[in-house]
Amino acid sequence: MRQAVSTSIGYVVCESSIDGSSAATTPSSSMDQMAESTAWLKAQGIPESEWNSASAVVDPEGRGPRIYFQRVPEGKVVKNRVHLDLNVGGPRGAPQGEQRRRVDAEVERLEGLGARRSRVVEERGEYFVNMFDPEGNEFDLQ
Repeated sequence: MRQAVSTSIGYVVCESSIDGSSAATTPSSSMDQMAESTAWLKAQGIPESEWNSASAVVDPEGRGPRIYFQRVPEGKVVKNRVHLDLNVGGPRGAPQGEQRRRVDAEVERLEGLGARRSRVVEERGEYFVNMFDPEGNEFDLQ
């Protein structure tokens, strides 16, 4: 059975088989990634019931890790098995005030997208904000 992933920022990511026998990441300059993704899902003959079974976020420059999300039948009942720390404060050595401003701006942006702030942590010279995504998965912005 084939399965596909939906879009990420700026391009379409497609997985052509569940068993991992073939996969492709295809750059796209489309202005409407969802429409393009839907067209490719249809072209591959993937049933509409499978369209939202998985998705991925891929760094367009290929430097960062691919983050793959897979739908599961059970709800979250325990602590995350994966906890992401997203470095949004700028490069190492950036002034602490600048790092904090960048982190706070990203917190505000993500709250506008449905994330929730849990707590602000300032310890050992570090500043980060613990948050939850819309499904309750915990992550930090630092």
